[in-house]
Amino acid sequence: MQQRELDSTGLHFKAIGLGAMPLSISGRPDQKQAFAVIEAFAEGGGNFIDTANVYCLDDNDIGHNERLIREVLNELGLSDQVFVATKGGLRRPGGAWITDGNPDWLRQSCEHSLQALRTDCIGLYQLHAVDPKVAFTRSLEALIKLQEEGKIRHIGLSNVNSAQLEQALSLCLIASVQNRCNVFDKRDFHNGLIDFCQAHQISYIPYSPVGGHNGHTRLSREPLLLQLAAHYEATPHRIALAWLLHKGQHILPIPGASKVASIRDSLQATHLNLSAEDIAAIDRLPDQ
Repeated sequence: MQQRELDSTGLHFKAIGLGAMPLSISGRPDQKQAFAVIEAFAEGGGNFIDTANVYCLDDNDIGHNERLIREVLNELGLSDQVFVATKGGLRRPGGAWITDGNPDWLRQSCEHSLQALRTDCIGLYQLHAVDPKVAFTRSLEALIKLQEEGKIRHIGLSNVNSAQLEQALSLCLIASVQNRCNVFDKRDFHNGLIDFCQAHQISYIPYSPVGGHNGHTRLSREPLLLQLAAHYEATPHRIALAWLLHKGQHILPIPGASKVASIRDSLQATHLNLSAEDIAAIDRLPDQ
């Protein structure tokens, strides 16, 4: 079973995590189905779940995803075996997605996440996005302060570029970078960010690793992926995840799932060995 280490922390995870967002946003499944998805993930050996306080319907629903995960893991008796990473730095007024990197909001968000997850310390707390209205250093300093207080163990960044990552590293250790990346969106391969993370022992956590909802549809139409799926007796979805796993030992994809069959298929990507020629062929697919 392929494993990934978070930064150089000594924390090891199955190489496919779970992006839990689809379980709590608009169109989310009922609680029974959401429970079954998380249970299937854990039964399949998965032990890294990514969430955020804003994975919910709107500001009145803040923390829904975190509470759901906590409830399921508690009921399964797996709270100590499954690592839950969360994020702060957005708001959901009226269901919109609004960036807010204000230090006061980050502290409030972290405190609420601690309560929602029923923990004294969040293992990995990530800045959800850089707020252009707030100095990046102010947002980081808020997270550093929370870390000093023992409320955060490791700091991560999401939706950042190389310059922002380098600026952050001048202030503190960064355990992870979570950006959008998949076979149709390889910008972080092209711009060197993924290589930079590897050189600095920073975990790279691609979200939407099969392209999100629209990208998932494209996967099922892409001739190359259909050809490879037939050859390896797998789904195009699984081929896309296996490609990411082959691109670096520091890469930990977090496919979203709202159905049991979907997360079970994702977990099987860790057993798929693509040839160098097939990896190169996927590398050549144009970004869309």
